[in-house]
Amino acid sequence: MREAIEYSVKESQKSIQTLSSEEAIEFIEQLALLMVTTYQRGNKIIIAGNGGSLCDAMHFAEELTGFYRKKRRALSAIALSDPGQISCVANDVSYDEVFARGIEAHGKKNDLFIALTTSGNSENLICAAAISKKLGLKTCAFLGKMGGRMKGMCDLEWIVSGFKYSDRIQEVHMAAIHIVIEMVELSLFPSLEKGHLEKVGVY
Repeated sequence: MREAIEYSVKESQKSIQTLSSEEAIEFIEQLALLMVTTYQRGNKIIIAGNGGSLCDAMHFAEELTGFYRKKRRALSAIALSDPGQISCVANDVSYDEVFARGIEAHGKKNDLFIALTTSGNSENLICAAAISKKLGLKTCAFLGKMGGRMKGMCDLEWIVSGFKYSDRIQEVHMAAIHIVIEMVELSLFPSLEKGHLEKVGVY
């Protein structure tokens, strides 16, 4: 078992190291700027995913509507995770439409839709991205492996490649999400963060 644990630790370290690539840093910066612009316009963020990525979507939203590192006003974010709504649409229409229906209900022009999918082939997220673009929302995708069918669909995307299993991809997605939220707070609430930044030598 010890060898298996050591191997998994090395794989986890390898996955996190992808965050230091220029592609990852550029994506984090562009998403943070897009989120800041979204909030400055008075719009909101809608996030969706399946399984573990749904849990990540809920985590993403609660860090924005609640608190991340310091107390500040709530930021508008919705994770499409209501079991009543999802089971209703899946039962009456199709599981492929569960997130598209949520976008239709809550999405407005210049809102931002963020899809989390390690395969890029989730039909319900593909449908949600399509209706988001139709309604004038901005779109972003956290992808994995080869990007799947969602590759090239959204205004902004990042593909975490080189990993066979979803868990490693999700680890990287969540680390990036945390950094994005930190950058959004730095931009929108600079007075709250200055003391912390002085301690780490940024100021």
